[in-house]
Amino acid sequence: MKSYNTISYDIRGAAFRVHSKLGPGLLESAYEACLVYELRKIGYKVESQKSLPLSYGEVYLDAGYRIDLLIDDLVIIELKSVKELQDIHTAQLLTYMRLSKVSLGLLMNFNVRNMQHGIKRYVL
Repeated sequence: MKSYNTISYDIRGAAFRVHSKLGPGLLESAYEACLVYELRKIGYKVESQKSLPLSYGEVYLDAGYRIDLLIDDLVIIELKSVKELQDIHTAQLLTYMRLSKVSLGLLMNFNVRNMQHGIKRYVL
């Protein structure tokens, strides 16, 4: 099994490649499809728009929550294509991480000039 640092490094590299080819200004879904392609090409298991049920006591609710990308069941990627990231985007990722018991998450905003400034890493 690869280390979290290796997986994170590979994901960032894939995001840089996608951003380099497409640039900013497209819909989130375009970046998602291309990132899925790049990550699968280098051997990762990628689940896109994975359903995340909400557990409340003994009740499980399908409340429509979806993880943008789940990589090797170890990393959640929350994708955005917005002018700037807001606190609510971070809260969303951290909530998804807690609900799914995944300890590493990446928040990516592709609507930036330099992708290096569009990636935030979170660890629970």
